[in-house]
Amino acid sequence: MPPTPCALCNTSRALVIRPKNHQKLCKACFLAIFEAEIHNTITSNSLFRPGERVAIGASGGKDSTVLASVLKTLNERYNYGLDLLLLSIDEGIKGYRDDSLETVKRNATQYEMPLSIVGYDELYGWTMDQVVSQIGKKGNCTYCGVFRRQALDRGAARLGIKHVVTGHNADDVAETVMMNLLRGDLPRLSRATSIVTASAASDIKRSKPLKYAYEKEIVLYAHHKRLDYFSTECIYSPEAFRGSARTLIKNLERVRPSAILDVVRSGEDMARLVPADVSNSNQPLANTTDAAVAADEEAEGEAGCGSANNGRASGGEMAAMEQKLRNEEEAAATGQETDFTRQGQRHDRCKPPSTTTAAKKLPKQHLQRCVRCGYLSSQNVCKACMLLEGLNKNRPKTEIGVGVSVSVSVGEERY
Repeated sequence: MPPTPCALCNTSRALVIRPKNHQKLCKACFLAIFEAEIHNTITSNSLFRPGERVAIGASGGKDSTVLASVLKTLNERYNYGLDLLLLSIDEGIKGYRDDSLETVKRNATQYEMPLSIVGYDELYGWTMDQVVSQIGKKGNCTYCGVFRRQALDRGAARLGIKHVVTGHNADDVAETVMMNLLRGDLPRLSRATSIVTASAASDIKRSKPLKYAYEKEIVLYAHHKRLDYFSTECIYSPEAFRGSARTLIKNLERVRPSAILDVVRSGEDMARLVPADVSNSNQPLANTTDAAVAADEEAEGEAGCGSANNGRASGGEMAAMEQKLRNEEEAAATGQETDFTRQGQRHDRCKPPSTTTAAKKLPKQHLQRCVRCGYLSSQNVCKACMLLEGLNKNRPKTEIGVGVSVSVSVGEERY
């Protein structure tokens, strides 16, 4: 049987089947079309401007490594005029982050980009190893998620950077859309699909050039380009609600390869239908208000990895739902159908709704600075400072046998 020719050039042998559309391509054509799609995403959304200094959030993983490689290639090919550098966060996880940072250091040499590393111990006085030893593995991702988002902003501010790009891909965005749909979270649904997160009062914006790139294609690109990346998962990362959304997305992808982009596009369409007063934004989707950004960053940690509520319904919830359905069936059979809206309250379905009842308005978050560290927050004290306060209350004040007092400034910015 003769080899299958490439669907684009029709001369070379096809070596890659694109997960996005099952198109059979040769190595050269796959790499070219992958880079062309990222270039189209960048130009169509006007992500960069000439002369801009851009920090690439680098973890050493496949996404950030491919992002750095592609941006370097496109910057030289199309003359973006960008000054690129790598910004890494050291959470202080031995056996994981220390190894991945070695990969980032090699990437910095390979791509000829300056590298800056910001550590949790430097910013907060704690490493994640110390946090886990204090609170255990349950809930540790809440701390890490909040700390990491602030660390990226503070690291960029230290370097005078006003634009940070991250390696979020189409799978990540689709999972976030699905999570917000399942939770009925309209405000965050309207913001999760934005390729750029920016605000008028913040100097630092974030963007996702890989927003429409499939995770599997990122892996294929890294493989065929022989990129150096770190593939081990975080040793403290337990299964969380996102894991359930990821499983659902992957199952859909098996049936319909375009399902990931379909979910992303659907999320974008639904986001446009969310009223401005609900999304807490009077800006276009490419821009969100500071209060919205702060609320997102604080809420993300609360239901992230390690959350006790992982999105799975308990047996009691299912039993209550079944009982409610039986009650409605019995009521319908006797002609006394009722709708139990809240515990202890019910109303006749035949009764017309009141026209005088005002629609319930969602509370708006107001922009303010944390009184302790100055970080943007929807509360007087930001989430990071609240978490640090709890950690520091239980921390020994002195080292045994040394007698040296350990003083930790809560949330203080050290740059």
